Amino acid sequence: MTLRSFIEDTGPPTATIAVVGDDQPGPLEAMLDETFETQPITVETAATDTFELTDDLDLEAGDGDVAVLLEDGVLVAISPMADIYESLLAINSDLFVTGTRGLGEIEFPDVLANLDETQLRLRGYPLAHKEKLLLIIVSRRIEQLAWNGGSGTLRSAFQHLSRITDEIGTHEVYTELATSDVDVHVYGVDDATVDLDVTVHSGTEQRYRNAWFVVYRPDDPADGDGSALVCLEDEPRVWDGFWTDDPERVVAIDEAIAREF
Repeated sequence: MTLRSFIEDTGPPTATIAVVGDDQPGPLEAMLDETFETQPITVETAATDTFELTDDLDLEAGDGDVAVLLEDGVLVAISPMADIYESLLAINSDLFVTGTRGLGEIEFPDVLANLDETQLRLRGYPLAHKEKLLLIIVSRRIEQLAWNGGSGTLRSAFQHLSRITDEIGTHEVYTELATSDVDVHVYGVDDATVDLDVTVHSGTEQRYRNAWFVVYRPDDPADGDGSALVCLEDEPRVWDGFWTDDPERVVAIDEAIAREF
């Protein structure tokens, strides 16, 4: 399978994020709505008694407003809005570029994490301020999984290899990964020397120019710690993509990249 086929085989969004709390929409809900404004992911306000709860999903678990994720009307995840604010709404990509937020500091609330296996079309700056940030956070989360795992294979595409050296935060992350036992492979147009102990795959073909992926395949994929983000830039600053934690899909994506690049 090609990277495009993995994206096309991923289902379209069927998700609703409901903010449960005050009756009137607040500023955090407005920010969340803006983040997903071009996605068929609905953001709405809801009352607590709207949902049937289980022991694992308790709306009273935290203080303040919470967000719930529904897929086809079924409640699948709950996160405090404060967590979503701290991990997504209150930050920008500069935190990762400059290294202000590095390995070991990535938090991914359940409501966002459960958007895996959802086909997304997201815009980068200046077309949008927050959309692409979700993909950056997913990328850093996968790099963190590899760092925590300490072994296995990590494949990361940067479009241009100069990003590894020009972005302080990215260079710090991959410096740490390169000194671990993780087998690190990086991909992109060869426009800079990569001064790290990693395997470099470069070329000028379109597949190097428009692919953005981060794939961690642990030594034992069945342990469930692997993950894969796959995106393709179809238009300038516009990406189609998805991410998955499914062990079989992670292995299939890893093998496809090894064949294609």
